[in-house]
Amino acid sequence: MTAVAQYFIVHPVNPQPRLIRQAADVIRNGGVIAYPTDSCYALGCQIGDKAAMERIRWIRDVDENHHFTLMCRDLSEIGQYARVDNARFKLLKAATPGSYTFILEAQRDLPRRILHPKRRTIGIRIPDHPVTSGLLAELNEPILSTTLILPGDDEPLTDPEQIRHRLEKAIELVIDAGPCGTEPTTVVDLTRPAPEIIRQGKGSAALFLH
Repeated sequence: MTAVAQYFIVHPVNPQPRLIRQAADVIRNGGVIAYPTDSCYALGCQIGDKAAMERIRWIRDVDENHHFTLMCRDLSEIGQYARVDNARFKLLKAATPGSYTFILEAQRDLPRRILHPKRRTIGIRIPDHPVTSGLLAELNEPILSTTLILPGDDEPLTDPEQIRHRLEKAIELVIDAGPCGTEPTTVVDLTRPAPEIIRQGKGSAALFLH
């Protein structure tokens, strides 16, 4: 458990490289961060850090059935974690970066704890936000993430000051890039023959309707 979270005020369009490097170091060193995306603020940690992942579960008060998402830089990175054939690749290319989470079949060698416990699927997304993109490029690997909605709340937190107030002793860093909304991503299941909209959110469903 951290003492008091660091608080970085980062430009939402041209994030300061020094602060992005420092944020990446927090993740590499086992930290949990709150950071902006193109839909909501998210909680994130290093993909292989089991302790940090469990801390996010504790903060969110969710069990092992909760589906985490891998925030990825680009389409080439997705292929390391999920099975993507030509048809799915075309859909992903048309919809990314953007406010979508895609459910895909996981590659065989991924650790079970980051997969859906029953289906061996994984949630993947390529966000369209300069701060997130800069952080992913600096880390050179995905961020294991979940929407920042706290137990008892109806909507995700979007005010960075409020995030700091409520989580400053539970996480290591809050990245303040201003409010980024409370509408979650559109979730699209690509494990079936045809795309299926599981949750309609910020991203348009028109791309997946034939």
